[in-house]
Amino acid sequence: MTSSKDDKKVASVPQNADDTHPSDPDWASGLKRLYDSVLDEPLPDTFKDLLSQLDGNEGK
Repeated sequence: MTSSKDDKKVASVPQNADDTHPSDPDWASGLKRLYDSVLDEPLPDTFKDLLSQLDGNEGK
């Protein structure tokens, strides 16, 4: 059974650098780990509020 956190992800991004290609530069695996960590961060409440306000103004 998967957790609800896994169910919310739209696209699966590898959590390790095993998907690097031999021709990738050394810094590529670090950059991929950083990108993955940013994807896992929750959306700040201020952004959620802003999106809600923008959704409310869509029909006007």
